[in-house]
Amino acid sequence: MNAPLNMPKGQRRKFWSWGYEGQDIPESEVKSMHERVAKRLGMSDFTVLPDPTLDEIELRAPRIKPPASLASFCTTEKWDRVSHTYGKSFRDLAMIYKRKYPNPPDVVAYPRDEKDIAAVLDWCGENGYAAVPFGGGSSVTGGINPPDDSSYKGVVTIDLENLNRVLEVDPTSRAARIQGGTFGPSLEEQLKPHGFTLRHIPQSWEFSTLGGWIATRSSGHYATHLTHIDDMVESLRVVTPTGTITNRRLPASGAGPSPDRAFIGSEGTLGIITEAWMRLQGRVKFRANASVSFKTFYEGAKAVRQITQAGLYPANCRYLDEKDAFFYGAGDGTESVLLIGYESADHPVDAWLDRSLEICRDFGGTVKQKAGTGSDALETSRSGAQGSWRNQFRYLPYLMHVRAAMGIVSFTFETAYTWDKFEALDTEVMRRVAEAEKKICGGGIVCRRFSFLYPDGPAPYYSIMAPSSHEKNIEHYAALNKVASDALLELGATITHHHAVGRSFRPWYDKEIDPGFIRMMQANKREIDPNWVLNPGILFDKPKA
Repeated sequence: MNAPLNMPKGQRRKFWSWGYEGQDIPESEVKSMHERVAKRLGMSDFTVLPDPTLDEIELRAPRIKPPASLASFCTTEKWDRVSHTYGKSFRDLAMIYKRKYPNPPDVVAYPRDEKDIAAVLDWCGENGYAAVPFGGGSSVTGGINPPDDSSYKGVVTIDLENLNRVLEVDPTSRAARIQGGTFGPSLEEQLKPHGFTLRHIPQSWEFSTLGGWIATRSSGHYATHLTHIDDMVESLRVVTPTGTITNRRLPASGAGPSPDRAFIGSEGTLGIITEAWMRLQGRVKFRANASVSFKTFYEGAKAVRQITQAGLYPANCRYLDEKDAFFYGAGDGTESVLLIGYESADHPVDAWLDRSLEICRDFGGTVKQKAGTGSDALETSRSGAQGSWRNQFRYLPYLMHVRAAMGIVSFTFETAYTWDKFEALDTEVMRRVAEAEKKICGGGIVCRRFSFLYPDGPAPYYSIMAPSSHEKNIEHYAALNKVASDALLELGATITHHHAVGRSFRPWYDKEIDPGFIRMMQANKREIDPNWVLNPGILFDKPKA
């Protein structure tokens, strides 16, 4: 099978971590990570497992075999099944390093077009197989993991990597028709000659796809205004088990509920997004940015709220607490740090930054670094506190497996809630998690930052790291995750702002969403997926007869 446009020729993705085979992390960096983590967690005795190899992994035999009509784009080869079993959650990585693969897909399909997708869905529906849509496999919530449901005779993962083209660009309306399997780098590379950018850059950007972003309501580059992918979608084309649905291209419409919104965030349960008309941005020409320190996290949060409610709409507005700033090399651990930046394809943005810094000073902020139109703001964003954060943010996924190899617990959770709840809710979440770390693991670290911001509330992102062992780390993770998730729901926050629900957060999603809405979604699924083959167990279950 030829390498698609998305993938460098001759390279395969690593099945055990981020990146491509042959992209090795220098041993000095791996060792440094081990030492830093061990020191911060007070660990003196831990076992580092070697990276797994394909030969070490035992898989059950495929329970099903693709018919001759599908054989040209389907496979039961070991590497394909192994690399489509897990996403990139902490639990996934821990299972990979334990060499445990109890529930792999039986077949992996690489459809070449919509006809191939429809044929696979027909085959699954006729035979009682589950079908799992797969973009880049970067899910951290179990969203692409095969269902563990004995009522399905087999599982087919449908990988969209061959649907990877920008098909059409409308420069007048500033939009493009893009296939759902297009990865972030390839998407931007194809838009660049036209002078446009989607400017949607989640941390998973290198190894996630447009269809995956839409299906999970991803958030990307913009910290305010165009945070979620939702507002960038002009229209969708979706293949369902009962036919293809194409929604009309419109800038806006009042004609009933939005058809696109039925599929945005549906996580592969209602259909497979094959194409989307996306609203584009001009390529950035003007930048202004700064870093600001605050004595306390809550002091700086007041400044951030004021900036957000002033309608200034910074493109970057990451606010890191003392521990998070230290971890990312953006601070010394004594102060929280705000990284704020503006950008435009049309005009200088210095005035917006200046007003933001006035607000920061009003709340006790100290400007540490600043650059605008008259200086090299792009270069400044790549140096100092901003550069440290930017580099770590993009590079850390490549080191996720290092922590899994150590046997510690390391994961993140994120949420959103209104400003009136902020200080009390955040204090209680931090308290409960810290207490749980001490009780369950004997200690640990919890820190947070604001990743995305709205006039009516923040979207905090929490990071947890605690000592554990290879024997206990999944058990410890489950216990800590339950404490955090229970706290969010009890205190009135959402279980997820942009990581999606997947299988990991289903128990809490069920409590957050009104039962009447779940019944409505189930009714939708019965209509377009009557055999209930698409990603069963995600978002809702099949009603009992």
